[in-house]
Amino acid sequence: MSIIVTDQGFVDDDWTGGFAALNDAHPGVGIDLAASSDPMELAGRLGDIPVIRVDFPSFADGRGFTIARQLRLMGYTGRLRARGHVIADQYAMARRAGFDEIEIAEDLAARQTEDQWLFRADWRAHDYQTRLRG
Repeated sequence: MSIIVTDQGFVDDDWTGGFAALNDAHPGVGIDLAASSDPMELAGRLGDIPVIRVDFPSFADGRGFTIARQLRLMGYTGRLRARGHVIADQYAMARRAGFDEIEIAEDLAARQTEDQWLFRADWRAHDYQTRLRG
């Protein structure tokens, strides 16, 4: 079972529509994107996709952040979820890149408890540019 992390902490997964691979997707189903995917493959279809889940195969693999940013710049306004090896220290970066939530495994949630994620939940106030302007 997975844990969903939001600005409010650990929450239950309320998405019941399921996920499909990019090539198997149909309306009403979320799409799973690999870290190696090209977001441009979704051009023209973004309005039909309620949830996009981007895989993070390793916490050191930042391609998912780029994918999130590209999707938002392409106009995607749906739910954007990071899944996999994202750590609490990366939460603010994930939110600034455009992710709405993070899906982590229970064992990671046991090692990096909810308070560690909540410590980074005020992601708008603690970024580099805000500190420069302050």
